[in-house]
Amino acid sequence: MTYNTWLVMGAALSQIAAVLHFSCIFWGANGFRLLGAGEPIVALAAVGHWYPRLVAFAVGVLLSVWALYALSGAGVIWPLPYVRGVLICITAIYLIRALAFPLIQPAFPGNSAAFWVVSSTICLVIGLVHLVGLVQVWQRL
Repeated sequence: MTYNTWLVMGAALSQIAAVLHFSCIFWGANGFRLLGAGEPIVALAAVGHWYPRLVAFAVGVLLSVWALYALSGAGVIWPLPYVRGVLICITAIYLIRALAFPLIQPAFPGNSAAFWVVSSTICLVIGLVHLVGLVQVWQRL
């Protein structure tokens, strides 16, 4: 059986993002700062507050689930429930996050302009990778 390379790449990219979020739990404030979190989150992490770690953990889990769905859509693992609809949502979320950053940015004033450009570009790439893969496997999902 052949696997869809685009969705496998999408899964790998989502899992890399998940691992980076999980790593912030252990790296603490320096990890959050390195990955571009705003100063309010970095300051909370620096004093050992639970909130930044919880958010990093939750985002890491979500991204890991997204990676599993991409692998399922690619045919690498067993079929997961609602794989077509979930992959549509995942793809849409990545693309909306990438393109809507000017609207989202004011809600997170602590993040730098570089953070927004880099993270939005990453989301755009991951979203487009998912989109290509999703189009290719659409008929068999």
